[in-house]
Amino acid sequence: MSKNNLGKTKLDTSKKILVTGAAGFIGFHLSMSLLKQGASVVGFDNINDYYDTRLKYSRLDILKKFDAFTFVKGDLADRESVDGAFMAAAPDIVVNLAAQAGVRYSIDNPRAYIDSNITGFFNILEACRHSARLCGKEVGHLLYASSSSVYGNQSKTPFAVSDNVDNPVSLYAATKKSNELMAYTYSHLFGIPATGLRFFTVYGPFGRPDMAYFSFTKCIIEGKPIKIYNNGDMYRDFTYVDDIVKGIEGMLCSPPGAGSGAAGTGAARSKIYNIGNNKPEKLSYFIETLEKIIGREAIKEYLPMQPGDVYQTYADVSELERDFGFKPDTSIEEGLGKFVEWYKNYYV
Repeated sequence: MSKNNLGKTKLDTSKKILVTGAAGFIGFHLSMSLLKQGASVVGFDNINDYYDTRLKYSRLDILKKFDAFTFVKGDLADRESVDGAFMAAAPDIVVNLAAQAGVRYSIDNPRAYIDSNITGFFNILEACRHSARLCGKEVGHLLYASSSSVYGNQSKTPFAVSDNVDNPVSLYAATKKSNELMAYTYSHLFGIPATGLRFFTVYGPFGRPDMAYFSFTKCIIEGKPIKIYNNGDMYRDFTYVDDIVKGIEGMLCSPPGAGSGAAGTGAARSKIYNIGNNKPEKLSYFIETLEKIIGREAIKEYLPMQPGDVYQTYADVSELERDFGFKPDTSIEEGLGKFVEWYKNYYV
């Protein structure tokens, strides 16, 4: 256990948990896992059309089979909606996974990122600050999604949470870095225990259709060409969604202690962790593995690197291991196998 009292603890199912982005990829998997363990979950989502809403409703249909699940439809950017979710949930723990995702989409649609990731996160922080007034209970822990994108194009590997992340190469990354700063400030000023989670290329069943592994699978099965940027010479620390969920669950009931800020001093109860597989794979190998699992060779269209993209991601998870005794370890072969099996059952 670390000096910050961040030992891994079992899930306390008496805690009420608010999960924003519950109809999204990670939010769905986390909510389902929590519900299976007997927890009470209130899900919040605006069901936007960034990708096919039918997939989002399919996830919700599964969650709604649990009596302990309540769904509140609303938008993070709308303060009254967020406050209403807090009043409905009276949460002990808040997991903010709702956000406008996607690096490339942020180039042409920047306002969506300001509305959701900046204004929306501000509304979450304010609701946590005023939760005693809103629902008669203080929030014991706020966990929120950050991203490996904050590391930008740095050449030093693996990426450690202590690294300088002041040079984002996309607006999406800039908003996620902003979230970390905002959470630290609110923790310092108002004592909100906050844990930021830098996710590394999450994939798996019920995943996001805008992600490369999803579109690659679809195109290979349908015999259509796949677009490969930088001639496949990129590396990604692909992390299976179940490993992400395990990491979050291990932290839920272990909020940061005082003095756990970036410098290890001061009153802020704020901490940031990488959750990644700690094993980057070359994109070309990733595609080869997918081809073997599907049993069909991809038609390849090679293109230059896209604006806002990065050459590699590689998570240093030593702090995650130290504080929680956990390290993601699902191989790309196993994870892609499970995804392709789900994809064929769902779409084919």
